[in-house]
Amino acid sequence: MLNRLRTLLGFSRHSATLMSGFLLTCFLILYIWWPLVEEYFSYFDGRYPWYVYVDWLLLGIFAFMSLTIMARANLRVDGLIILVGLGGGLVIESWGTQTELWTYYTAERPPLWIIPAWPIASLSIDRITRILGRATAKWNDSLFRALYWPVMLAFYALMLAFVAPTLDKSFTLAALGLSAWLILTPPDKRMSLLVFVAGSGLGYFLELWGTTRECWTYYTLETPPVFAVFAHGMAAVAFWRTGLLFEKAWQRLRLSLNKETEPATGER
Repeated sequence: MLNRLRTLLGFSRHSATLMSGFLLTCFLILYIWWPLVEEYFSYFDGRYPWYVYVDWLLLGIFAFMSLTIMARANLRVDGLIILVGLGGGLVIESWGTQTELWTYYTAERPPLWIIPAWPIASLSIDRITRILGRATAKWNDSLFRALYWPVMLAFYALMLAFVAPTLDKSFTLAALGLSAWLILTPPDKRMSLLVFVAGSGLGYFLELWGTTRECWTYYTLETPPVFAVFAHGMAAVAFWRTGLLFEKAWQRLRLSLNKETEPATGER
């Protein structure tokens, strides 16, 4: 059974390395921010059975993300996803908490303990996108071209409405400008939509957990806001596009270095 699962999901040494890093990150978060853990356990009441206090949604998310990040792992590719996720997550959390579109119960702006969740989610979204890609491989590209603009423009309208109270903030204007650029310059409409759907799908469960547990709260007090769910999709698109830019820059650098090391014409 386990061997069949490993074969089906493509587990390898790379998978084990990623999972080890994931577990180490979780351990460090628990160790460094132990007061948060103690606060969680302080709500336990011995009058009720233990399973009442188990966060089954969190365990489900943890199990799903654990399996997906190990599936078809490739450290060369995944390393870039992790780096982009860390940087992008820090920028997004800084924007949201500094403009007070959302706040964390610890009142940190932003809390560092939430940043590692972004690259982990990015790895999971990458795997979900691959699954969606295989599932829709036979779908005509014209369908994705027809859906792209209505979906993306609807998201942008939703974003404008949600961030309206912070339009006087430079952070928000930068986020709107970046989102507009991402929407208007798609390198591949099919892939852009698949990444957007994958990010939004995972984002729903992450936002549902975070807002219903009051780990973070949006200014609208929704649990969760529709915008927040689809914002994960746009964030996933932004991370994917950033990764493409890094890959192109690396290829150009390698090409340039190779040309410099090639012997001049006529040399022996």
